[in-house]
Amino acid sequence: MSRLLLLIALVCHSAAASGAGPVIPPPPNVAASSYLLLEADTDKVLVEHNVNEALPPASLTKVMTTYVAGEELAAGRITLDDMVPISVKAWRMGGSKMFIREGTEVRLEDLLRGVIIQSGNDASVAVAEHIAGSEDAFADMMNHHAAELGMVNTLFRNATGWPAEGHVTSAWDLALLTKALINRHPDMYSIYAERTFKYGDIEQNNRNRLLWRDQTVDGVKTGHTEEAGYCLVSSAERDGMRLISVVMGTDSDEARMRESQKLLSYGFRYFETRQLYEAHVPLKQAEIFYGENSEMKLGLREAAVLTFPRGHYDDLEAELETPRIIEAPLSKGDEVGELVLRLDGETLYRAPLVALEDEPESGFLSRFGDFVYLFFRELLE
Repeated sequence: MSRLLLLIALVCHSAAASGAGPVIPPPPNVAASSYLLLEADTDKVLVEHNVNEALPPASLTKVMTTYVAGEELAAGRITLDDMVPISVKAWRMGGSKMFIREGTEVRLEDLLRGVIIQSGNDASVAVAEHIAGSEDAFADMMNHHAAELGMVNTLFRNATGWPAEGHVTSAWDLALLTKALINRHPDMYSIYAERTFKYGDIEQNNRNRLLWRDQTVDGVKTGHTEEAGYCLVSSAERDGMRLISVVMGTDSDEARMRESQKLLSYGFRYFETRQLYEAHVPLKQAEIFYGENSEMKLGLREAAVLTFPRGHYDDLEAELETPRIIEAPLSKGDEVGELVLRLDGETLYRAPLVALEDEPESGFLSRFGDFVYLFFRELLE
């Protein structure tokens, strides 16, 4: 048996042969008004409740504040070494503070740590004014990026999450934003894992206490106002699987930690993520007619990465579906069939099979020969 056939045979053990389908316990009860558990690489939703409900996010807003800063840094319009003047408005902000002083200048990198680690409202306003000239103009930038990311239940009025009419987002939108921050701005995201930050003589702990409870947690952000309740976006990575958890509207700091830990523990205990097939690697040699070659190689544009119930890798069924007759000419990347992955009869994944090479049309005599062959084959079938 060829290595290719052996690979497919290993993945194609049927659930029926194992005698049982996957057994996954129901998700935990979560004491929050809205919550979500998402696998970040495959976008597999593992647990959800009211995920599209528009709710006040409190300081979860600051994830977008740092995302915008990351975009501006990447574009070269600002640098971490920028010295940012502190306005009276920034200095006077109430709530959680970095304790910057009006009339001074603070390095942008320090302000970003103040936003992320200390959840400083003063630092958030200073960053917003530095990037956009005013906090209102910065809110327009935030909403522009939210629209680009598909955050359809979101409207930002400020850079801090300070209560404002119509300032809302949803658990789903926050997960989209967090995934974008992790993927697009890993250096910025790495700050979210830092436990403490000292500015001047004041050292403060990161408000995300999950960083102390679970060594695999590396973010993200807490939030609290009377209207929003206690909120937390968290993320952790274990064994190559990254989960993003969002809880909104819990009743205490302890509750948001506990409920988030429930979700993360459930996801890691009962699910796994694996890359099953690489991109641009032949999965099938298919017969082709009217071409210069008699066979063509089919594979995937992108790697096939799947989240599925833990312990059921050998029960996955793979099927390579192709048309009865494939005709040239074809260009590299043209879709010629589909890879389908199933577990216990349920389809978990679909992806197009594509031509891995150009398949040009053959000369007249060869095409005529194929025509005659197919004509008589059709008659005999």
